[in-house]
Amino acid sequence: MYKALTFFDLDNTLLNAQTQVDPEVADAMHQLMSNNILPVISTGRNLFEIPHVMEATGISTVVSANGDFVVYEGKPVYEATFSNQQAKELAEYAKTFEESIVVLNDKGARINFNTEFAQGAYDSVNSTVPPVGAEEFWLANPVYMMLVMTKGHDEDYRDKFDDQFTFYRNTPSSMDIVIKGNSKSHGIQELIKNAGLEDIPTYAFGDGNNDIPMLDFVDHAVAMGNALDHVKPYAEFVTTANTDHGIVNGLKHFDLI
Repeated sequence: MYKALTFFDLDNTLLNAQTQVDPEVADAMHQLMSNNILPVISTGRNLFEIPHVMEATGISTVVSANGDFVVYEGKPVYEATFSNQQAKELAEYAKTFEESIVVLNDKGARINFNTEFAQGAYDSVNSTVPPVGAEEFWLANPVYMMLVMTKGHDEDYRDKFDDQFTFYRNTPSSMDIVIKGNSKSHGIQELIKNAGLEDIPTYAFGDGNNDIPMLDFVDHAVAMGNALDHVKPYAEFVTTANTDHGIVNGLKHFDLI
């Protein structure tokens, strides 16, 4: 039985400004495991985007796609999928604003059409724009998460799809989209239930909008020093920034390492 469960957002939290794992952070993850504490990645990213993170940290338990796809020690324990009709409706609506959408699962992603705006969005997070071919992808594969590359139509999308999807504004250029009611906290609950991890103290580290449900759910919430101002009140402790030893300082504050 683990002594504690620790959940880590990636961008601007576990990762540095170059979206890489600092050596001291990798060491901290291995220290947690040595202390019989389970480190878990809890991210809006999908599994195919983070093999370098998993390798560097040794973490094999992941709440990915903002809670829509969960693996415990490398094995899937929960998934929530979009229907073909849902993907089609969102793509058609986004096109009325000349905005592109991306469909993703644990193995890959496709965009329906590329734009300079989409290119800039991916450049801002040090990532490559997916290949074109979203419809072929969703017709042939499960879809666990979608993105809409938008700058100012948040409420239009929320009003149109309020009964189907939950939207998270996580970058200036895009919104993450998951099945209605899903979140990092829901994914964590599914992990705890399906992996038999009940009655273990929980900790979480985060900085952004999609981290609020997670921080609100766990026993001990840690906001990064660089977290959005409205996220910090959800935390029991505010550590230093992700680029200023924030993970290590937060873990030490709770005597986890």
